[in-house]
Amino acid sequence: MNPFRWTIVIALVAFLAGIAGVYVGHALFPSPQAQGTELHEVLHHQLQLDAAQESKLEVLEQRFAIRRRALELELRAANARLAGAIQAEHGNGPQVAAAVDASHAAMGELQKETLAHIFAMRQLLRPDQAAKFDKAVVKALTVDAR
Repeated sequence: MNPFRWTIVIALVAFLAGIAGVYVGHALFPSPQAQGTELHEVLHHQLQLDAAQESKLEVLEQRFAIRRRALELELRAANARLAGAIQAEHGNGPQVAAAVDASHAAMGELQKETLAHIFAMRQLLRPDQAAKFDKAVVKALTVDAR
């Protein structure tokens, strides 16, 4: 076989091995469910909300989506300022420390707003629904701790 054909055969085998590796990787190590996805599933599909609950929930979710987006943009801006400070100081100087504090403040505000949203959603639920919701919240918060 000439060198060109060997190159093609090796490239094809390497390509197929790569595809097989990806397949095996996904089969053995499935990607974790996004945080909040299970909570969303419980809320919208397992709690059997009535029409009034659904309507109020929709309003809460629309408001939170706007607030969350604003906080995520704030966090992204804080991280960009941190990157600039690191680039300017090349060490853990005062600009970096201030930027880290600002980034932490933005992360903390996002977490507080998320919890406020969770508690607001919980207020819409009947006691039997709230118990299931609480379990889903705890599971969502501890999924990485296992």
